[in-house]
Amino acid sequence: MTELTELTVAEIRDGVAGGAFKAVEVAEAFNANVAAAQAALNAFIVTTPYKAIEAAARVDADRAAGKALGKLAGVPIGMKDLFATKGVQTTAASHILEGFTPEYESTVSRNLWNAGAGMLGKLNLDQFAMGSSNETSAFGNVVSPWRRWDGDTAPLAPGGSSGGSSAAVSARLCPAATGTDTGGSIRQPAAFTGISGIKPTYGRCSRWGIVAFASSLDQAGPMARTVRDCAIMLEAMAGFDPKDATSLDLPVPAWEAGLNPDLRGKKVGVPREYRLDGMDGEVAASWDQGIAWLKDAGAEVVEISLPHTRYALPTYYIIAPAEASSNLARYDGVRYGLRDLPDGANLQEMYAATRAAGFGAEVKRRILIGTYVLSAGFYDAYYTQAQKVRTLIARDFEKAFEQCDVILVPTTPSAAFALGEKSADPLEMYLNDVFSVPASLAGLPAMSVPAGLNGQGLPLGLQVIGRPFDEQGVLNAGLAIESRAAFHAKPEKWW
Repeated sequence: MTELTELTVAEIRDGVAGGAFKAVEVAEAFNANVAAAQAALNAFIVTTPYKAIEAAARVDADRAAGKALGKLAGVPIGMKDLFATKGVQTTAASHILEGFTPEYESTVSRNLWNAGAGMLGKLNLDQFAMGSSNETSAFGNVVSPWRRWDGDTAPLAPGGSSGGSSAAVSARLCPAATGTDTGGSIRQPAAFTGISGIKPTYGRCSRWGIVAFASSLDQAGPMARTVRDCAIMLEAMAGFDPKDATSLDLPVPAWEAGLNPDLRGKKVGVPREYRLDGMDGEVAASWDQGIAWLKDAGAEVVEISLPHTRYALPTYYIIAPAEASSNLARYDGVRYGLRDLPDGANLQEMYAATRAAGFGAEVKRRILIGTYVLSAGFYDAYYTQAQKVRTLIARDFEKAFEQCDVILVPTTPSAAFALGEKSADPLEMYLNDVFSVPASLAGLPAMSVPAGLNGQGLPLGLQVIGRPFDEQGVLNAGLAIESRAAFHAKPEKWW
């Protein structure tokens, strides 16, 4: 039999339901993998092997009693440490929240537990989800399980901010994990580690109980090894939540049942603006291959224009820090988390000392940017202008979708880079999001699917962007790519 940790979410769910193996056996196998890899990969901030076993034991007992099983019965998953988990430390990878143990459960995690999933632990990430390489965590860098073929053993970035999630799924520490995507934080790490990940339409998954970064952009989504697994996870995660004012009051579609790689009658848009000057040749070739695959699936390929694309990155890096500076004002040392109280300090001095000690350099940088663009003298010049450009970017997509059903672009401008390679230059790091940010600003569903390996043996991803609420179209185009790419590569174990 295939090792349990090599099975997909669908295979685990069906195997447990059919009695091929017990849920507890699956949990034990993944717990062992987590323990063996943690020192090398640092994918988890907190491990909860007992939680995985408890959930699995309940599933086995329900099956023995003949009870109906949930959509994720017997599937142990990793939970990004941005989701509040009752009784388990939730830090957002920041010292300012170290030791914070919520008395409540986020809506998304509760949905997953109700579906029968178990928790292997809380996954590492960039601090407050701010980063593209998982180097800003207060609990140390996550290391990608991938290595270059040329023998270079320099540790590689797993992408960010959901780098713990991407590394854990790729290294078979969990079959699936939750991620959050504000400007590409599901899609970019998925591309870097050769897995799939989907950011649904803004509002599909409740933001209640997720530590906020930029509230008009943040969206939870699944990361897994296959498109089918992402569909299964997303069905369990999504749904209307009255506790979230931005939650979509729509029924959750049966995305798994609707999967179909036949794209006959569909049109795929290819935006000319994404052909950047100096574009990585292997990324461009991968994109061309993806276009050919979708044609083979029956789709008609049309050229489209997204003229305001070049303004997306600066727009994002005004709006997201502005919202972050507002959201992070709550971390003041008064109610929870870190409190730094120097002798004789007054309230304002306590605030300053707590934030200086608790926030990392990248978080401070974005708070400063956000506070600046929201200040009285610059609000109209920066923030108001950025919101107008955001509207133009969304309008570009609306016009494009009059000509096509989905859009195909690369996920990232390059394959994974070495840890430390770009951290000295924030602007170079921010450019990692150039292909992913536009869909986030427009609130559109977008998915990264592995498309192959580059010349150094590192994964490259292709991104499918869809109309609002059309996750099915995105998943189907992703499945068409997946079935033709036949990507079965996995990192060679060195940890």
